[in-house]
Amino acid sequence: MSDRTPARKLGPLAVLLLAIPCVAVLIVPFFNTIQPELFGMPFFYWWQLLWVVLSSVFIGIVYKMIVPPGSGD
Repeated sequence: MSDRTPARKLGPLAVLLLAIPCVAVLIVPFFNTIQPELFGMPFFYWWQLLWVVLSSVFIGIVYKMIVPPGSGD
């Protein structure tokens, strides 16, 4: 038997936080432009790279929401 506390289920807020990055990178007509540029990089590319970082932040928040403290994971 395991003495670990089971993780909580995903609530609506957690599902929403996980869905936001997915939707943000799938609405291509929104970010399919060159302007504005950031450090010479077209908008299309830096938007995608921004969401790589933001996705990890969102996943980290959801992880903290569902895994109880002290579970060792």
